[in-house]
Amino acid sequence: MPVLTAKGPVLVHFLDYSQLNSVRTLPYLIEWHERYEPLGLRVLGVQAPRFPFGADLETATSGLTRLGIEFPVLIDDRRLLWTGYGCEGWPSLFLWGRGGILRWFHFGEGDYAGTEEAIQESLKAAFENLPEMPAPMEPVRPTDAPGAEVMPPGKELIPFEDRPWTVADGQAFDVEYEAGGAYATAEGSGRLRVTVDGDPAGEVEIDGPGLYPLVEHDRHGAHRVGIELEGDPSIWSVSFAPAVA
Repeated sequence: MPVLTAKGPVLVHFLDYSQLNSVRTLPYLIEWHERYEPLGLRVLGVQAPRFPFGADLETATSGLTRLGIEFPVLIDDRRLLWTGYGCEGWPSLFLWGRGGILRWFHFGEGDYAGTEEAIQESLKAAFENLPEMPAPMEPVRPTDAPGAEVMPPGKELIPFEDRPWTVADGQAFDVEYEAGGAYATAEGSGRLRVTVDGDPAGEVEIDGPGLYPLVEHDRHGAHRVGIELEGDPSIWSVSFAPAVA
């Protein structure tokens, strides 16, 4: 496993800018960078591409910038770091303490308060005379709150194993799901006309690779989303978010 050494702790976050669970963690990573970088924490992102377009430096840079990421991000185009760290899906997070000691790790979403507490403890172990630490972040979403009754979402739809869905495969399709929202990982340009439970729900403009919200719900429920492609968009997957019961 590659080990990073620095004067202070280093938070290594493996992500894919077009993958739902990765994107949902970013508000916390961005805030931790702003809070703790002045105190000695280094936040390092690693773009570990899930789909082919994610390995391209130019498109990855554009996609990461659109998400508001200002901490440095490595492009692990062949997923060599991913393999070396033993990642178990997107996202995967590792907190290295001073001297190269692994102080914390977490796979997937969740336990944000635990991660922030580990960051604070690592900073205290590395430096003396630190200012008083802030209270951990409030939950960004209801599903992140301690003790929340969260329902797991339906299974992600991947139309094809090695290529995306395009207009050549049919201009429209629909999917039944149980979740708190539906999102498309897409590239190309054009728009998606969306229906939810048979009713028009608007259009989604596709302008390059990324994750695009199709519909979001306040609570977990059973729904059906229809997608009609217009122009030249390509859909690699349709994924679903957890929600409170």
